Amino acid sequence: MLSLAGSGRERGMALLASLLFLLLLTMIGLTSMQNATLQEKMTGSLVQHHRAFQAAETALRLGESQVHEGVLRWPVCAVPAQCAPPADAPLVDAAGLNEASGVRWIATADGFYAVQNLGVVEDVIGLPEGVPATLYRVTAIGLSGQARSVLESIYAKY
Repeated sequence: MLSLAGSGRERGMALLASLLFLLLLTMIGLTSMQNATLQEKMTGSLVQHHRAFQAAETALRLGESQVHEGVLRWPVCAVPAQCAPPADAPLVDAAGLNEASGVRWIATADGFYAVQNLGVVEDVIGLPEGVPATLYRVTAIGLSGQARSVLESIYAKY
């Protein structure tokens, strides 16, 4: 015959152990979901950054092609402050002339670009000696979501 002696003291212990195990699994699941959400946000931010960089690269190449083709004319910087890199680049949100820097921002599909005529120089590396070249600074801004990328190049045209 089976003895049930001592079973009164163990009543509910399996339930308590099961509930503790369930609580532990729930905490692990919540932590995993928080980690997955954080990684998804980081990935989205990285995607936006890459899109902004690609938009800036596109705007930069567009500005360089405008200089190369000579479609537009840019006056030589009248004062040294206008020859400095545009300090307003991180804040630009519309096309047009910035009175302070003298830079005209031109809109693209996902950003802006500006060209500054830095003047004529001689002895440019890569050109024959004595061949003058006009230097242009092309600054480009790419926008995507909250991300913003700014690129700049110096273009020598001879």
